[in-house]
Amino acid sequence: MPALNRVQLIGYLGRDPEVHFTSTGKKVANFSLAVDRRWRTAEGERKEVTDWFQVVAWGRLGEICSQYLSKGRLVYIEGRLQTQRYEQQGETRYFTRVIADQMQMLDRPPGEEEEVLEEEEPPIE
Repeated sequence: MPALNRVQLIGYLGRDPEVHFTSTGKKVANFSLAVDRRWRTAEGERKEVTDWFQVVAWGRLGEICSQYLSKGRLVYIEGRLQTQRYEQQGETRYFTRVIADQMQMLDRPPGEEEEVLEEEEPPIE
């Protein structure tokens, strides 16, 4: 039976990527991503909740994320979910994170101004 573990998110970075290296020298970047959900109640009241996701990007993608991403940037992330289990004070806890395999920046870097192109007027004959 086929299986699928795929997640797509668009959100804002909650912090700058933190970069680490494994014992074998492979680069890994970790960052949080805030994704807003909006809806209206039956009474017409607007509600908004922010879901936070922990994202991990390995290798070349981790390098690119550490180079170009910063807190507040709008990004598209695609990857898979990974749940890990650990024991804390005799209690089993679970932690789910997104292992990214694609990233696309959806906004301009801070301080970069949009170039304004002006149409040239045709010469008068």
